[in-house]
Amino acid sequence: MDRVSSFDEPLKKLLGGATAKVMAEHLDLHTVGDLLHHYPRRYEERGKLTALADLPLDEHVTVVAQVADARILMFNNGRGKRLEVTLTDGSGRLQLVFFGHGVHKPHKELLPGRQAMFAGKVSVFNRKMQLAHPTYQLLDASDADEATEAVDAFAGRLLPIYPACKQLDSWRIAKAVDAVLPSAQDAVDPLPASLREGRGFTPLPEALLKVHRPQTKADVEDAKARLKWDEAFVLQVALARRRYADTQLPAAARRPVADGLLDAFDAKLPFTLTEGQQKVSKEIFDDLATEHPMHRLLQGEVGSGKTMVALRAMLTVVDAGGQAAMLAPTEVLAQQHHRSITEMMGELAEGGMLGGSDRGTKVVLLTGSMGMAARRQALLDLVTGEAGIVIGTHALIEDKVQFHDLGLVVVDEQHRFGVEQRDALRSKGKQPPHLLVMTATPIPRTVAMTVFGDLETSVLDQLPAGRSPIASHVVPAKDKPHFLARAWERVAEEVENGHQAYVVCPRIGDDAEETEGKKGKAAKKAPAKASEEDPEKRPPLAVLDTADELRKGALAGLGVEVLHGRMHPDEKDDVMRRFAAGDVDVLVATTVIEVGVNVPNATAMVIMDADRFGVSQLHQLRGRVGRGSAPGLCLLVSEAHEASPARARLSAVAATLDGFELSRIDLEQRREGDVLGQAQSGVRSSLRMLTVIDDEEVIAAAREEAVAIVAADPELEHLPELRTVLAALLDKDREEYLDKG
Repeated sequence: MDRVSSFDEPLKKLLGGATAKVMAEHLDLHTVGDLLHHYPRRYEERGKLTALADLPLDEHVTVVAQVADARILMFNNGRGKRLEVTLTDGSGRLQLVFFGHGVHKPHKELLPGRQAMFAGKVSVFNRKMQLAHPTYQLLDASDADEATEAVDAFAGRLLPIYPACKQLDSWRIAKAVDAVLPSAQDAVDPLPASLREGRGFTPLPEALLKVHRPQTKADVEDAKARLKWDEAFVLQVALARRRYADTQLPAAARRPVADGLLDAFDAKLPFTLTEGQQKVSKEIFDDLATEHPMHRLLQGEVGSGKTMVALRAMLTVVDAGGQAAMLAPTEVLAQQHHRSITEMMGELAEGGMLGGSDRGTKVVLLTGSMGMAARRQALLDLVTGEAGIVIGTHALIEDKVQFHDLGLVVVDEQHRFGVEQRDALRSKGKQPPHLLVMTATPIPRTVAMTVFGDLETSVLDQLPAGRSPIASHVVPAKDKPHFLARAWERVAEEVENGHQAYVVCPRIGDDAEETEGKKGKAAKKAPAKASEEDPEKRPPLAVLDTADELRKGALAGLGVEVLHGRMHPDEKDDVMRRFAAGDVDVLVATTVIEVGVNVPNATAMVIMDADRFGVSQLHQLRGRVGRGSAPGLCLLVSEAHEASPARARLSAVAATLDGFELSRIDLEQRREGDVLGQAQSGVRSSLRMLTVIDDEEVIAAAREEAVAIVAADPELEHLPELRTVLAALLDKDREEYLDKG
């Protein structure tokens, strides 16, 4: 069998159809290679053989002993069963306990007089040492040699515990791994020999053996160090090749022009740019001046002035004779951007119009719900080049939209756009346009290097002068209802002082009963109606119901309006305009207000069922207040129990305004796969051992090595093994995942 094909061997050849089918359907494992890369999640420690008289508390032990007696006890009015087994080995006694469904098998097997090995963690109950639910293996007392051998094999071993499923438990996966383990010898090693030897890594076949069947904890550490490196390195090589390929594409250089639109715009700014804005603008201008396309990720805290930086880049491109397009994820956001950009530019946004500046350009809006006449005019302005800047939604991508000379694409909130949209917009330029991606979700450095590794990164971490601090508090509505009453009083006080407020709910509450935006699982499934026994099962709070209650109750007499994604676009725009103008006191909304909505007079936000939102989403929402000179207030209302993880998450959000710190907490609490796997790409993540939040050094070092290797040998002609492994990783889906930036 050749070296590659044994890894490609379908599992059903080695394991039989039924097992292979379960592995394919429930664990997404199809080949020998897949199973060998299905690593144990942890290892059960059995501990060395210990005499009962010497048992250490809270440690994993293995004992060989004889069953003295076994009895079943009932509890909870006969509804529960407990099996208690007493062991003796001549040096002392020990109690075992099994509960529930776990009592049947041991009750049949652990009969008085039987000898067996038992492994578990020693605890104390009623001042007696005990093992709860130990694993055990019966010994054949008649064959002393066999018993000794069995004891040696059982005790002191690290037992791998695999990620399993209901249909296939860990020990059956372990047996399947035993069947394919000989194929580990055929592993194709992606690391160049010089790198492997230089860093002292275990050879790959040995690492696979050690991770699945370790003799010691050192074996596990050894294997993990090697396998993490492989994952980080192969992914970073793929990203480095993508960046290299981008540098080979042609693009029109767009250099700043003296006394053009940008200078006129800068001259009328009523404030000076922050140091951060100036530094990032320079990075962008340098990229725009080169003859290959810029691919830059601009990440900045909520309110750090990303739009200003993006607008200055767009004006530079217009000065250089090109056009710029800004792509927003929602109509509300596209309209908001259009409004704020035309306001910032003033007469400079009225090029060719009466009263407009002669140095100006036209700034047009293009969304799916525009009227025919306005749409036709916008399309005409784009194709003639009359409009230098266009702001729109996915409508910009349609075939009908033609540009005169598209030079720059700015994508807002990048993670909402797929690769197809980016490529479709890109193909509208005579040459590939420059690309600037903006995200207000702060991303830890390693995640940026991994998830957005094909983009260069700029970070805005300074808030512009005049921004106010935001105080955040958790409101435990269930434990302390008077806190919620006080929250509504605070909202009324803010309105009385001439300010406005947001109230955010997870759900709309109309017939379609569905949630908007990117929710946690709790919000996705609107749970069944609350029952007497289980009040937790109530549906998430809804915009329409909450607005009604507030109008009739706590906020009676105030102007309360609603905003959600299923309103007619004109209606949405009307509500946003009136809220921005100060004609609406309180806006009750879904997460449509999460990004980009800018109303400096809004100072308070109440987030209902806050535990149903993710950490970074709460941070995004909170960023809508405190945008003016008055301090902001954000109240996180929750019925979650004080000791629950949900409450811990809310307390973390209330405790810091540092988005990078919060994104770290968010990442630690979610499965890695959510960050790199399906959530980002729609395909299985290739990261099984690496955790991007903990393995920062590995990722940074792997990136450095990858960049050097690709610079020296872009086609990897001298590294056929690395090329083979890359080809296996980068099937079509994976390529698109990497290309989604």
